Amino acid sequence: MAMNQQPSRAYARTLRAQLPPNVHQPAASRLWWLPVHVLLIGFGITALASGWLPLGLAWAASLLIGLGFAGLTFLAHETLHGAIVRGRRWQRLVGGFAFLPFAISPRLWVAWHNRVHHGRTQQPAVDPDAFPTLETYQSDRRIRFMIDQVGANRGAPGGLLALFLGFTIQSTQVLLGARGTNLLSKRQRRLALAETALGWSLWLGMGLVLGWSVLLFGFVLPLMLANAVVMAHILTNHSLSPLPDVNDPLLNSLSVTVPRWAEFLTLGFGYHVEHHLYPWMSARHAPAVRDLIVAHWPERYQSMPLWRALWTVYTTPRVYADATTLIDPRSRRRWPTLQPRKTTPHPRLADPATERPDAGSREEPLLGNSCPRAVAAAAAPIGLPAEASLFPQAALLPTPAD
Repeated sequence: MAMNQQPSRAYARTLRAQLPPNVHQPAASRLWWLPVHVLLIGFGITALASGWLPLGLAWAASLLIGLGFAGLTFLAHETLHGAIVRGRRWQRLVGGFAFLPFAISPRLWVAWHNRVHHGRTQQPAVDPDAFPTLETYQSDRRIRFMIDQVGANRGAPGGLLALFLGFTIQSTQVLLGARGTNLLSKRQRRLALAETALGWSLWLGMGLVLGWSVLLFGFVLPLMLANAVVMAHILTNHSLSPLPDVNDPLLNSLSVTVPRWAEFLTLGFGYHVEHHLYPWMSARHAPAVRDLIVAHWPERYQSMPLWRALWTVYTTPRVYADATTLIDPRSRRRWPTLQPRKTTPHPRLADPATERPDAGSREEPLLGNSCPRAVAAAAAPIGLPAEASLFPQAALLPTPAD
């Protein structure tokens, strides 16, 4: 399927004059999240170390600490984009501290995420967050193992590992793999390794001083929870989208909707299309950007509830047969990626907040209730053809010629 592609700067240029001037100013008040999360984490670890909680309730402290870990991660992401503080030194100081739960070096993150991922989004073998093409899958045993056994896709027996350990594993892979790429210079790679080693040594030191039960309930289990919260968003950001030749955020990205309280706690991370248009902008302004996108390009804007996007990720394959088709290499079944819709709203979208598909009908990915009804009706994806829908039984298409 041919795709009408536009570079990110074309969209940004169209919208720039319609946005209020303060959207590009740092959202400095979001720094208050730093002491909030630190206090929650400190309280949970103190409760575990001092024996305030019986062992049977230690999970409650793990839950509190894990949510603090996840919150710090979202804060680090926005900070290192320059959306909260200006000045590289302050960004790396705040971002590096906020990334301590995952022991991610801020210089590694800026190179990996800001420069490569945002600059080359969904370019296979270039973007570290992009899933492989069929050719790469067939030629690389390590990738085949990751996809088939522990990947976030249908049929992988250890697929939940991608949710509960995925961010930790990926950040480690990118750091160790930086040696054979141009991601970091030799000096920067050494510094990134030192920063990561320092982070891990702090957590291991806590275990040595406070005991291994505190390490388990105060770090390991919270880290798994934080992985799940963060990866639930990361896995849905681009995994259902096509591989355009141009870095087109309205084609290669998906926004997800969550309840307002979750949007508040995650700093609006679900507004991912908007984020790829203006990476340096705080997500507190993303709703205004979303409204403008929908007003200009209602047929191109992609959004769905987080739960539905995550379910779809885990019920579809993560290998690309071509730019707009996902394939299960073992069964040869194919699923289409998300695509722009017709400009005429689908007739079944009269009330997207309450409309439910009839029994036996195909299920379309609708926008979440956080969007105004008129916006949702204009922007919600219409159903794909029954024989090629992302949600019902996938079509069994002919195997391509090798």
